[in-house]
Amino acid sequence: MPLETLAGFPTWWTETGGGTRRALFIHCFLTHSGAWKAVQTQLANKLKMRAFDMPGHGRSWDWGPDFTHGGDYQSTAAHIAAALIEKRADVVGHSFGATVALRLARDYPNKVRSLTLIEPVLFDPVKDRPVYGEHIEEMAEFSAAMEAGRFADAAREFDAVWGPGAPWQNVPQVLRDALITRIPLIAEGAGVTLDDVHNQTIPGALEAIDQPVLLMEGATSPPIIKATHDVLNARIRDVRRVMVAGAGHMLPITHAGAVAGEIAAFLKV
Repeated sequence: MPLETLAGFPTWWTETGGGTRRALFIHCFLTHSGAWKAVQTQLANKLKMRAFDMPGHGRSWDWGPDFTHGGDYQSTAAHIAAALIEKRADVVGHSFGATVALRLARDYPNKVRSLTLIEPVLFDPVKDRPVYGEHIEEMAEFSAAMEAGRFADAAREFDAVWGPGAPWQNVPQVLRDALITRIPLIAEGAGVTLDDVHNQTIPGALEAIDQPVLLMEGATSPPIIKATHDVLNARIRDVRRVMVAGAGHMLPITHAGAVAGEIAAFLKV
């Protein structure tokens, strides 16, 4: 598909698959819509799938002060996502993309048939637990590098916690350069991830979700993911929780077959 202005933002999006049931895929920070390729290939005969590059990612335009639809990054991404849904869709989101998917279910409930949330990074509900402090400590070097503008160091530290597991020196230079270029975008999501600025996890918010939810995590993901999923699992009304053996945070890339299989089973396609 060509670049198209959606919700006021020049956005690259794609459509694939031959199924009659519609699905929308929302990628994580620092990747792009192509991160879903292996998952979508295995669902090609089951779903008609759309995916888009979030602002500042892939072939969409860079994020900047001229594009503040709704006032912030997540709001813009949610409006773009909503614009890509015709009638209703099963929405699949990973990491920050999963926070956008959850936002869609609240703000555009008539557009969302179901939610597949793969490790949504909504950590505010676990701030009172030791795992939150441990996570902040684990990310301290990343935070210091970001504050100092040392983006190469920040990208390396971020990848060590949230990446697919390869040593930084083994990551191809072109991918390292892309991570370094995009790493400032992490700050655009911090309010959502750490402070729940859009009230997605306040009392009553998760309980109000009407759509069936698949909550998926990797068995070796950072401990704060399991703690967060414990909260979501306890508070969402209609939830199915699964864990992918041997996988970490980047499971849509490293364990695409298992992810696709769980989505197909959940949707019964």
